[in-house]
Amino acid sequence: MNVTTVAGVLLAVISFSLVMVARVQLGKSFAVTPKATELVGHGLYSRLQNLMYVFVDLTIGGIALAVHQWYVLLVLAILIPLQIRNDSKERKVLAEKFGERYEAYRGSTWY
Repeated sequence: MNVTTVAGVLLAVISFSLVMVARVQLGKSFAVTPKATELVGHGLYSRLQNLMYVFVDLTIGGIALAVHQWYVLLVLAILIPLQIRNDSKERKVLAEKFGERYEAYRGSTWY
């Protein structure tokens, strides 16, 4: 194994593990389509709002590095615009349901 493969495997394993942690921390608030069941602001979500998107993207990037197949990154070219669209919808739904509480949460996170 070369350095790129090892780095890719490490990135994929660590970021996928963080996807699982983020998923557990979301609990019943996890949804494929934007919903506002509960405002999650604890754990990893106390610092970042879009953990699932970031860590899934890093997992895919790690896989691309590990297998040396750069076309895998094309998945990100499709996925990232969808994530941006979903993020916009999520922000609207959360702002409508939680109002000032959501704005305070947004102000307390890095992004």
